[in-house]
Parts: sequence; C-alpha cells; structure tokens
Amino acid sequence: MAHRLLTYEKKDTWIDELCGVTKLVFFLCWSITSMMTYDTRVLAVMLVLSLCIYKISKIEWKQVGTVFKFVLVFMIINVLAIYLFSPNQGTQIYGTRTVLLAMTERYSITAEQLFYELNIVLKYFTIVPSVFIFVVTTNPSEFAASLNRIGISYNVGYAISIALRYIPDVQDDFHKIKNAQEARGIELSGKGKLMDRIKNTSAIIFPLVFSSMGRIDTISNAMELRGFGKHKKRSWYMERPLKRNDYLVLVFSILFMIVSLVITYADGSRFFNPFV
Repeated sequence: MAHRLLTYEKKDTWIDELCGVTKLVFFLCWSITSMMTYDTRVLAVMLVLSLCIYKISKIEWKQVGTVFKFVLVFMIINVLAIYLFSPNQGTQIYGTRTVLLAMTERYSITAEQLFYELNIVLKYFTIVPSVFIFVVTTNPSEFAASLNRIGISYNVGYAISIALRYIPDVQDDFHKIKNAQEARGIELSGKGKLMDRIKNTSAIIFPLVFSSMGRIDTISNAMELRGFGKHKKRSWYMERPLKRNDYLVLVFSILFMIVSLVITYADGSRFFNPFV
C-alpha cells in the first residue's frame, strides 16, 4: 500500500505531547505574522525556526514530499506571475530603481523586484513547514476538541475532524482506482508522457468523487441516527489539559507575534527597505 500523505502519526517528541489548543494558537500566530510582515529580517528568523521545529518534529519526507513538490510548483508559478503582471512592483514599494539586467522598459530586472519576490518565497518557506507540522502531529479528534475549547461550535469542529480523519481513506481510494486503471492498460506511472498522465489521472476524479459522496452519506446518516447536534455542548474523549510546555509555547507564540509585528511596523511600513 502506498504511504499516506499528510496524516497524523504519533511520534515520541515534545511537539506531539502538546495540547491541540496550543498547536492551533501557535499555527494561527505564526500564520498571521507570516502573512502581515514583509520584513526580511523577521521572515529569515521565522524560516530558521520553521526548519528547526520541522527537524524536531521528526516528520518523514515521504509524508509531505509529494505535497511539498506541488507547493513548490505553485510558488514558482506565483513568483513568475508576479513578475509577468507586476514587474515594477518592487520599485513602487521601495521607491528606488536599480536595474540589474536591462531588457525592455517594462520588463527590466531590478534589484528591488528581486528583493520583493525573495520575500514572497520566504513567506512560502515559513508557512508551509508549520502547516505540515500542525497537520501531521495533531490528532483530528483532539483538534476538534481544541476548536470547541476556543469557542467554535462543536458541529464545525467535528466536521473538520472528520475531514482530516478521512484523508487517508480518500488516498486509499485514489490508489485503488489508480491500480484498477493501470490493470486495464491505462498508463499513469512516470513512464508515460506528461500530458497523457495528466489526462489519464483526471479520469480518476469522477469515481473518487462518487466514492467520497457515498462515504459522506453513510457518515451523515449514522450521525443523524445517533442524535448528533441535539445538544448545545458535548464532552470530548480526546481533550487534554494544558501543561507546562503548553503554557511556554503559548507565551512564546503570542510574544513572538507581537515583537515581530512591532519590528515590522516600527518605521510605519511593513516592508523592510535596504535600498534607502
């Protein structure tokens, strides 16, 4: 059976021992900081911390490698699209124009544009590891309890929990359908041409959607028969109390976000300008 991607696997690390609430707050603080800042100094620190935490979490590359490749392709497309549609965005932001390679008047390569797009790349590399860490180290049931604990309806939390829990099943269905297609002579491996593989892979989508809809119907009927949603509150089997490490991580997450945003907006702009 193919290895499942982006699924929870219990490991012997202090990150796994953290409460789901703690991981959720850290992820939110980290994401907000990464989205709001364009300060290269802050992003560089976040990148180093992301890689260190990723290493500590002991996440195996086979769990996230395929997803990371898709993210990397999307990042490259995004960076190229920014240059294609806004080749002077960097010069407008930083207020100077340092031409490194003169081409046409509109598409000359400037240091300001490259620096701006470097910040975009840093944003990707700071946020993506945190997503992987959060998804792979957080038990879906505990995540649902965490959402409910911070005030989100347990109906919403349980829906997200089920979605995360059934990611492995959807992956299994995908591989079963893929193997069935290959048994019928349809080439889906790396031996075939890229366009043919894309076309043949797209044929898997419809049976995968239908099988997922059948699973959704089964789950919704079972939950309805058990009276799910009748009461305003519910108890959680996977809920865990906060411990010392949880409080330390919570304090660090909030303080890091505050300090980072203070540094970012110290001069009235969220863009660090080395060209002044």
